[in-house]
Amino acid sequence: MTMASSNTDRRSRQVSLAAAERWSWLFGITLILGFLYLPIGVLVAYSFNASRSLTWPMSGLTFEWYLKLASNDQLIQAFYNSVYVAVCATALTLMIGVPAAITLDRIDFPGKGLFRKLILLPIALPGIITGISMLILFRAIGFNLSLEAVIVGHATALLAVVVTQVFARLQRLPQSLQEASADLGASGFQTFFLVTLPNIRTAVIGAGMLAFTLSFDEIPVTFFLTGRDNTLPMYIWSTMRRGITPEINAIGTLIVVVSIVLIFMSVLLLREKSGPKE
Repeated sequence: MTMASSNTDRRSRQVSLAAAERWSWLFGITLILGFLYLPIGVLVAYSFNASRSLTWPMSGLTFEWYLKLASNDQLIQAFYNSVYVAVCATALTLMIGVPAAITLDRIDFPGKGLFRKLILLPIALPGIITGISMLILFRAIGFNLSLEAVIVGHATALLAVVVTQVFARLQRLPQSLQEASADLGASGFQTFFLVTLPNIRTAVIGAGMLAFTLSFDEIPVTFFLTGRDNTLPMYIWSTMRRGITPEINAIGTLIVVVSIVLIFMSVLLLREKSGPKE
């Protein structure tokens, strides 16, 4: 009886310790997530506040501030400018980044390691450094500051996003597919469009979505390269210098929602779907 009682007590202590450990992990995870996302939750909550003042408790719920966004011509124009910049920067990044990734994966050449590190450098640099350096370059060559200058700046900063994601997928693509295509008489372009591109399509789309999201929200590079035309983040920043308004909370909530959707879709597309490279 004494031995049975001792075993029962030991199991009880083990169960108690396991339960305490689970609760501690749950508390830690909740604390971390709260630290990360509580400010976003407050932003979303106050975008529905019936009062213009940011006081607690809220005076009621309303969709008025979302409806007012549709009548703000400056904000709508800034939104269109951001979409234009993000789409063009993403397209330019893909046109340069995909061939660069294929070059890194398929071709051995002197200085390949250095070339790869230099491609990754712009995304590792602070945005303010990229913006200032691009500004000096454009001033030196006489290129006027405009949305087109912002496009080039964003593409430069985000090129590493496309190269790293596409290169990682190419590393998992069996070399035998390209060899079989060449054995069947396909040219390099035919092999790319009929074999390589279909197998890396999801990586290209996912990297493009991620680049679009980062470009749409970019401020430091945009600040130095934009001319008279505002992008949406720049419009929000300039408006907030006069104080936070419910309209800013509303447009911030919409940006958060769209960014989360795009990032979630890009993560799904970039998920591994093939085995190791042969």
